[in-house]
Amino acid sequence: MASNRSKERSISMVLVPTAGYQLGVIGALFLSVASSVSIVICNKALMSNLGFPFATTLTSWHLMVTYCTLHVAHRLNFFENKRIDMKTVILFGILNGVSIGFLNLSLGFNSIGFYQMTKLAIIPFTVLLETLFLKKQFSQKIKFSLFVLLVGVGIASVTDLQLNFVGTVLSLLAIATTCVGQILTNTIQKRLNVSSTQLLYQSAPFQAAILFVSGPLVDQYLTNQNVFAYKYSPIVLVFIIMSCLIAVSVNFSTFLVIGKTSPVTYQVLGHLKTCLVLGFGYTLLHDPFTERNIIGILVAIAGMGLYHKNLYL
Repeated sequence: MASNRSKERSISMVLVPTAGYQLGVIGALFLSVASSVSIVICNKALMSNLGFPFATTLTSWHLMVTYCTLHVAHRLNFFENKRIDMKTVILFGILNGVSIGFLNLSLGFNSIGFYQMTKLAIIPFTVLLETLFLKKQFSQKIKFSLFVLLVGVGIASVTDLQLNFVGTVLSLLAIATTCVGQILTNTIQKRLNVSSTQLLYQSAPFQAAILFVSGPLVDQYLTNQNVFAYKYSPIVLVFIIMSCLIAVSVNFSTFLVIGKTSPVTYQVLGHLKTCLVLGFGYTLLHDPFTERNIIGILVAIAGMGLYHKNLYL
């Protein structure tokens, strides 16, 4: 009897943390999806309807508000800060800031279809880098499910493909910096035993700084408008504030999801957000929706289901 009780106790001690971890992952995934879809809708209203085109500068404001929010949370003892080597934090922050700039430049120099292909390429490049440098193994079933997912998202979102040399180079740089940045987000948390909050808190100022400097220049080059000469109406300011507040959850959940799962899983989640945004655009904003969009979304969802099933086999 005593041995049976001890076995039951040991089993319960194993199961409880596992259940807690799974709930934490589900919570992180839900927060990431909800906040990302919300900010896409908010930013679409801000940029398309209200005519505020300064995406890179807006991202720098997002990161600064995120840092200020985490600083207040730290001062109120909501989390304990853990010092990370300054060189690591600076390089990591600059890399992530640069990747955002390259993604925006890629969008500016390429057709929307080619930009979507750039985002699709992040998953296979991440798999390649993790296999080569981290010796991570991906089963054939996982690779097949990712292939199905990418085909589905491609069908749903990729339309025209127009190539040019500068745009292609910028896309390759965007893919490389994004992949390395997301892999480091996961690796730093695990190897240095820091939380997603601690890493974001220390790196956000450097991400914001690089975009504060480059953002207005990038935006002016892409839009032929000056962010400092823009006339800010009250409604534009309201949407900018809303966007910055939602971005706190977006940035926090991004680091949380990558830390708790993997860069590839985060990218899979990102394509789920793409499908949801397409769906919301059709139902709420009455965006054009074709049979191709529907087929693509269904194929993508099937790929996501296969990925989830094979991930936990």
